[in-house]
Amino acid sequence: MIEWFMWVQLAVAIAAGLLCIVLGFAGRPPSDLSNGSLVLVELLLVAQVVVSIVAPAFGNAPTGNALEFGIYLFAALLVPPAAIFWALLDRSRWSTVVLGVGALTVAVMLYRMFQIWTVQSA
Repeated sequence: MIEWFMWVQLAVAIAAGLLCIVLGFAGRPPSDLSNGSLVLVELLLVAQVVVSIVAPAFGNAPTGNALEFGIYLFAALLVPPAAIFWALLDRSRWSTVVLGVGALTVAVMLYRMFQIWTVQSA
């Protein structure tokens, strides 16, 4: 992982999560804005897949368990599409809240992936 890219992803995921939760509690059903924010989170995760594959070739190998990192990344990739699918099926305000929770879930997973990649105890 590249640290600055992780912080960008984290900021986008938190912003998307808070936006969707605020919109949901304001009574707004899922819209292009709320769904689009999760699409942006997903696109950044896809870019993270590419970075994670290429980084070890440039001397930035994970210090932790690469399998654990990969499982976190794969699971994080599934969260935004699942939340968007939910929002497309159930057009209530609570679906917008689910989108927000999905984005915040990805934020937590990103930080944990960063820990696995960089910070390991002996």
